Amino acid sequence: MVLLIKKYSVKLLNTSKNKRLPETDEELINKFTLTGNLEVLGGLYSRYMHLVYGVCLKYLTDRDESKDAVMHIFEKLIIDVPKQKIDNFRSWLHVVTKNYCLMQLRSQKSKDEKLKEWITDQTVFMESVSVLHPIDEDEHDMEKELSECIEQLKNEQKECIKQFYFNNRCYNEIAANLNLDEKRVKSHLQNAKRNLKLCLEEKNVRPE
Repeated sequence: MVLLIKKYSVKLLNTSKNKRLPETDEELINKFTLTGNLEVLGGLYSRYMHLVYGVCLKYLTDRDESKDAVMHIFEKLIIDVPKQKIDNFRSWLHVVTKNYCLMQLRSQKSKDEKLKEWITDQTVFMESVSVLHPIDEDEHDMEKELSECIEQLKNEQKECIKQFYFNNRCYNEIAANLNLDEKRVKSHLQNAKRNLKLCLEEKNVRPE
C-alpha cells in the first residue's frame, strides 16, 4: 500500500510539472505589446469582460449600449495597452471603463441639449413657424421625456430626426438613405419637431 501511494504521488508530481500554469495578466500584456497578437489581448480581456459589462450597465443603464461599449473598449485597448505602464490590469481596466462610460454620457447629454435647442428654435425651419407656440424659459431637465417622445414618433419621422440630428446628415443624404424625396424629408422633420413639442407639453415638460 505504501508503495502504491508513493508511486501515485510521484505521478501527480510529474503531471504537475508538465502542466503549464495560466499566464499572468502582466505576461499577456508584455506578449501583446511585443507581438500585437489580438488573440493574446482577447484572452486577457475575456478574464474581465463580465466586470466591464457590469460597470457599463451601471452607468449606461441599457443592455445593448453596454454590450456595444464592451466591444468599443476592447478596440480602445488595442491602442492604449502598448502605450501604458500597467501595474494592475484589473484596476486600470476599471478606470478605463468608467471614463469611457462618463464620456458617452457627456456626449449624449450634449446631443440632448442641442436637440432641445433645435426643437425650440423657431428659426431652424421658417416654414414651420405657424405650428409653433411660445415656450417658457424656466424649465427642468427633460432628457428622459425627450427620449420617450422620440420613440413615439412615426418611423419615418424618427429616422429623419436621428439621421439629421444625431448623425449630422443633410437633407439630400437623408433622402438617399431613406429613399425619399427631399421635400418629404423636410416635411417629416417639421412634423417631428411639432410632435416632439406637443408630446413634451402633454408631459408638462418645457424645454430649457
